[in-house]
Amino acid sequence: MEQYWSGNAVNQNKGMVENLQRSGIIQSRKVAEVMETIDRGLFVPNGTPPYVDSPMVIGYNATISAPHMHATCLQLLEENLQPGMHALDVGSGTGYLTACFAMMVGPQGRAVGVEHIPELVSSSIENIQKSAAASLLKDGSLSVHSGDGRQGWPEFAPYDAIHVGAAAKEIPQPLIDQLKPGGRMVIPVGVLFQDLQVVDKNSDGSVSIRTETSVRYVPLTSKEAQLQG
Repeated sequence: MEQYWSGNAVNQNKGMVENLQRSGIIQSRKVAEVMETIDRGLFVPNGTPPYVDSPMVIGYNATISAPHMHATCLQLLEENLQPGMHALDVGSGTGYLTACFAMMVGPQGRAVGVEHIPELVSSSIENIQKSAAASLLKDGSLSVHSGDGRQGWPEFAPYDAIHVGAAAKEIPQPLIDQLKPGGRMVIPVGVLFQDLQVVDKNSDGSVSIRTETSVRYVPLTSKEAQLQG
């Protein structure tokens, strides 16, 4: 995983976003706006430098991805995060990317986070309540649920956008099933060596898969296996 900057020079959320723009990671005004609006500092553990371009440990053998990976995934999903669309965030962790999704799809859309560690669900809701996405949580267009994200969240399917924040050995079929025709999923796949795969569902229900880049994520697994490390 490439790190685009480090140290304490980036001490504000806006500076983090500007660095991502200068690096060429963020090329979309909409992605820049949403990452400026949702302060990453509200979504990392206390004492952790929130704006350094590195993944951070959040407890329970889970991490929050580095800012450049969040930016990459938002860029890849931007066309499927238009107002009124439905988005699913599997392994939603601290709730950061779920909140970004909610800001992009807006109050007429639906942003759903699924996380199998109940304590992370609770803390992510608290994080979101402090953020610019709080009103969307209150009105119900943004929700975070405790469950096995490998099974998706059928209640609000089909989804225009699905993001998976942990590496699967293979793409879970329920997630493909819950992807809307015309929809896109971004998911890391692999065990030792992982690729960020972009899955597009065609109008006839078939899928096209391409590799975006090499990545390193924690494994997408059961709650029990994750807690055992």
